[in-house]
Amino acid sequence: MQLEVCIDSVESAIAAERGGARRVELCSALLEGGVTPGGGLIATVRRSIAIDLFVMIRPRGGDFCYTPTEFEGMQEEIKLARRLGADGVVLGLLDEQGLVDVARTGQLVDLARSLPVTFHRAIDMTPDLPAALEAVVAAGATRILTSGGAPNARLGSATIARMVTAAGDRASIMPGGGVTLATVGEIAQVTGASEFHASLRTASPSPMLFRKEEITMGAVAEREYTRYRVREEDVRALVGALARLSAEPGAAAEN
Repeated sequence: MQLEVCIDSVESAIAAERGGARRVELCSALLEGGVTPGGGLIATVRRSIAIDLFVMIRPRGGDFCYTPTEFEGMQEEIKLARRLGADGVVLGLLDEQGLVDVARTGQLVDLARSLPVTFHRAIDMTPDLPAALEAVVAAGATRILTSGGAPNARLGSATIARMVTAAGDRASIMPGGGVTLATVGEIAQVTGASEFHASLRTASPSPMLFRKEEITMGAVAEREYTRYRVREEDVRALVGALARLSAEPGAAAEN
């Protein structure tokens, strides 16, 4: 069983690799659910780790119904990610009805060419998950990140299990959303998945000695002097738990 870790910094990427993660998903603005990181961050992370680097392709926070100019920007970001050495990209597009935008998703899959494409949790915002799964497969994505349409993967685990069965070998179904050391055992047992996505972010205080508490630069005041990072020991603990689950009788055959 493999672990993908969601990260937004070079420090967290290195910690994920040292902890035994198979892959990182690089984003920026995780408070917005993750948007496309800048080229400088992509390049620095690529130089810093040897494990697979998947880059989020999302022009903004909010919904997943994109304007023509936003779609044009997504195409350019995929080209940039390729040039900077990404091993794959992560994206998701819906139409006004909340259905998977098969045509434009397929265009981005074709543009990515040899890079595998993960369709992210935009699928959890669709009205019909079985139909959405078939649409994503038709568009050519090879992996689907999902909480099973529920607030987290534990609550959606029964649905994820049905998605794993329905996808077969056409796409890998990767549970994500609330995957932690405390929940991964139940999620793995119920879903039969072989890949898991976790963020594992831990808050740490800013090293700033001088602080101007009366001014905030963002919408969340308490974030001004708080940083979030992935810790190597947390990744190692989750990877170890997955290894033990993989060794148990009846575990998923594909590890």
